[in-house]
Amino acid sequence: MKLIDSVVRSFRVAKLFRDNTERINHIDFSPSGDLLISSSDDDQIVIYDCEKGTSKRALNSKKYGVDHIHFTHAKNSAIYSSTKMDDTIRYLSLHDNKFIRYFPGHSKKVVTLSMSPIDDTFISGSQDKTLRLWDLRSPNCQGMMHVGGRPVAAFDPEGLIFAAGINSEQIKLYDLRSFDKGPFNTFQLNQEKECDWTGIKFSPDGKTILISTNGSLIRLIDAFQGTPLKTFAGHFNNKGIPLEASYSPDSQFIFSGSTDGRVHVWNADTGYKICVLMADHTGPVQCVQFNPKFMMLASACTNMAFWVPALDDA
Repeated sequence: MKLIDSVVRSFRVAKLFRDNTERINHIDFSPSGDLLISSSDDDQIVIYDCEKGTSKRALNSKKYGVDHIHFTHAKNSAIYSSTKMDDTIRYLSLHDNKFIRYFPGHSKKVVTLSMSPIDDTFISGSQDKTLRLWDLRSPNCQGMMHVGGRPVAAFDPEGLIFAAGINSEQIKLYDLRSFDKGPFNTFQLNQEKECDWTGIKFSPDGKTILISTNGSLIRLIDAFQGTPLKTFAGHFNNKGIPLEASYSPDSQFIFSGSTDGRVHVWNADTGYKICVLMADHTGPVQCVQFNPKFMMLASACTNMAFWVPALDDA
């Protein structure tokens, strides 16, 4: 089924899970799309089977807390940042709930974490105004960049470069093979006056960069020239919290959560809002992602919702 406007408008909640008592702070699909993992403020990690539509397993991280959880390339392991004790990043075996490795180094809260799409490299950014490059096979930092502000970061779809958003006004592009030489390109944008950048993503086709904020707007810029392309607005954020925005796998649609408990959808090319998806979310929808392999959308507040198109409406 091709993802077109009418199909997007037909999406309905197929499964609703109430496994968490507090906010779900991050979700991530496995590269194969068959699993989804979530982290939450109640220190819980939940793994969902996307094909069966079931909650598969729940793990706890009571001692360290859990945020920014990501699958590695092996779907039986994940990395995540800590919210208690220290600012160490942890590498967890989901099979036996044991830590494989620790990645210490940041001196303040980790605010961004991105896994390479091609290998065991990952990048982290912290309120200590540094970005760090890591390899899952070593506890030692492979490289560190002082960026002079609060960063957000992400790899491009080919895993060759990464983008760092700094102080809600600059995007710096680094070549992974020569990051120590500094950015090969810097895009200077107008600094946000009423909100901060809280997330950054490359489109699946690598042509654009999506900037999420803790306000009621989302930016889209050209990934090659840094030219502002679109501003998406019309969703609600009256709480000043980070709301995730995500692409569809074909890069044609933008999905975002909202503090009104709904999911808002725009056409990436025209900038027009396609629809607002209604759900049984009881709080702000902070996490929204589209499955990389299947026609499925996931959104989360304290509840986790799986959306699929209603075929009879499409």
